[in-house]
Amino acid sequence: MFFHIVDILGTIAFAISGVLVAMDKRMDAFGVLIIAFVTAVGGGTLRDVMIGLEPVSWMRNMTFVYVIIGSAIFAVIFRRRISYLRTSLFLFDTIGIALYTVVGIEKGIVAGLHPIICIALGTMTACFGGVIRDILCNEIPVIFRKEIYATACILGGLTYFLLLQFLEDTNFVFVIAGGIVIVTRLLAVKFKISLPSLYKNEEGSKR
Repeated sequence: MFFHIVDILGTIAFAISGVLVAMDKRMDAFGVLIIAFVTAVGGGTLRDVMIGLEPVSWMRNMTFVYVIIGSAIFAVIFRRRISYLRTSLFLFDTIGIALYTVVGIEKGIVAGLHPIICIALGTMTACFGGVIRDILCNEIPVIFRKEIYATACILGGLTYFLLLQFLEDTNFVFVIAGGIVIVTRLLAVKFKISLPSLYKNEEGSKR
């Protein structure tokens, strides 16, 4: 039950994130709904296809479809009350990747996969919905820039498996691992921590 609630919360967060990006691009109602949908289920769909789940999760459970539609309508109706659009987008996106990281990891564990593969699945689940969203909105995906994004998911995944060695309560492990993802991303943005750029080194060598 707890796992299902986490999955739903991640869907809501990413759907709203997609709506905010689509509205920022001044898309019509259909465009907003499509972007909300692919943001919310894009990563999970890719994950399910890779582990052989057919049909994929959201096709077997209409709750996710209703949640995405409801979240999109909610975000559109209350768009004027969401102050600081970019800040709101960042927060919903960060919450989304945290929740979806643990969801993806759990799916990998259920499938009996190696921890490293489970972490990769969690990172993919968390990031690739945003990748599809950004590509459709003609933006360079955050995961391909210097920002700490996928790295935060990987740290959360490592924390998840580390805590499993000491804690029996998986719900508590979910919360802590998700919190690590959120805190890592927030601190990285606040203190402008980023991965090193290869292009800067090339420019410096040319000089």
